[in-house]
Amino acid sequence: MMIFRNLSEEDITLDLATKGKHSALSKIAVKIARRTGLDDREVLRGIWRRERLGSTAIGRGIAVPHALLRSISSPVASFTRLAPPIDFKSTDLDPVDLVFTLLWPRSEARTFLPALSQLFRLVRAPLIREGLRLAQSPEEVMAILESEPSRSTRSQRRPMALEGWR
Repeated sequence: MMIFRNLSEEDITLDLATKGKHSALSKIAVKIARRTGLDDREVLRGIWRRERLGSTAIGRGIAVPHALLRSISSPVASFTRLAPPIDFKSTDLDPVDLVFTLLWPRSEARTFLPALSQLFRLVRAPLIREGLRLAQSPEEVMAILESEPSRSTRSQRRPMALEGWR
């Protein structure tokens, strides 16, 4: 998947404890900044700028905070599983425990929506979401994110089974 091409195990955090949405996004921004050499305030400012327009929670316990930044030349992604889940002002009112954070180069904005759509198709698969919730290590998360659920959303085929992920 294009979004996760540069994702490494260092970009995955499991069972992050936070006091709420601001705490979660701050901790995620700091981790991304340390990993990429970006300024953590710039990362957090970009994420919050988007979040103020409306919650980035997409339902089913998933949020995709994101920002378009001039200071980067390639996409940056991270995955965080929160424990316990937090209120993210999701339209379905489900608390969020799976957070995919995306930073995208402003110069490549035209490729952002197709990539975001690809992520949404991936997490639509119940077995993918459940696998991410049960993963015991960053390696397991990587295996799940690199898998392809059913290629056709119209197809009734089931996504790949979770066996081998645990």
